[in-house]
Amino acid sequence: MAATPLRSSAPERRPLRGRRPTDTPSAVDRAFTGATTTSGLVVLLLLTLIAVFLVREAWPALEARGWSFFTTVEFSVVGNPPVLGVLGLLVGTVVVALIAVLIAVPVSVCTALFITDVAQGRVRSTMMGLLDLLAALPSLLYGLWGFAFLTPYLEPVARFLSTHLGFIPLFRVEADKPLISSYFFAGLVVSLMVLPIITSVVREVFMQVPPGEKEAALALGSTRWDMLRTVVVPFGRGGIIGGSMLGLGRALGETIAVSLLLPQSPISVVHVFQYGGSTIAGFIAVNTGASGLALSGLLAAGLVLFAFTLTTNFVASLIISRSRSGAGVDA
Repeated sequence: MAATPLRSSAPERRPLRGRRPTDTPSAVDRAFTGATTTSGLVVLLLLTLIAVFLVREAWPALEARGWSFFTTVEFSVVGNPPVLGVLGLLVGTVVVALIAVLIAVPVSVCTALFITDVAQGRVRSTMMGLLDLLAALPSLLYGLWGFAFLTPYLEPVARFLSTHLGFIPLFRVEADKPLISSYFFAGLVVSLMVLPIITSVVREVFMQVPPGEKEAALALGSTRWDMLRTVVVPFGRGGIIGGSMLGLGRALGETIAVSLLLPQSPISVVHVFQYGGSTIAGFIAVNTGASGLALSGLLAAGLVLFAFTLTTNFVASLIISRSRSGAGVDA
């Protein structure tokens, strides 16, 4: 008597279709493809509509000022006619964002390495929960905390650095200028805001490192530090760059915190520890009651920030596609 073959208790998998050009995709596959395609087209449509709106509303200011709009430092909405110039606002925006990224990226990478390859059990889950909690806090709280709590502690630090690094023009401070409400203060607070975002992206990439590569490095006699330096960090280069660019975009568009931490007065010379400065988003938030040509100038400044952010993200995507962890992702 022939033995009855044993049946597997595992559920049967749905056969994949559409693997070859001659195959017909199933209804679920077609619905998924249509949904994702529609979502992508909706995003592109929204970006196009935002760009068209900004160009249309900013055109009167651009037509009135011409190229001087991009080379003028001062921006005043109270004059008649108003003085419109985006250079001082753009420089302040870039300085604050760069300070934030320069502080946040090393801390984020070290934190991600600690979570993925050092911490265990409850420590790891606690760290991940704290990072998610920091990312959920509104920017208003960061701004109030930085303005009311950090100022007394950061002013001595700014004075020490300006005293010992004052030979560098960027760190020089004029004798009669206070050391509060500076680019350094704003950049430090914004770095705390973008740190959870960068850490989350880098952490997810580090968790994708093949365990075999790490075990091989350790088996060949590498220390944990050597393994992290030669295996994990090179593998996650694309994630580090992508997280940094995502944090940079977040820092470029930060509004509420910088509007509280900076006096929103465009300046021609940048001293990171000295009182003064402004950003595009913060200046627009402070002057939302403008009308007429001044309102058109504010929208023109927003158009510059929109184009600058899109360009930054596009360059970042090109860099990521050429890195190890990002190569072939979009293929």
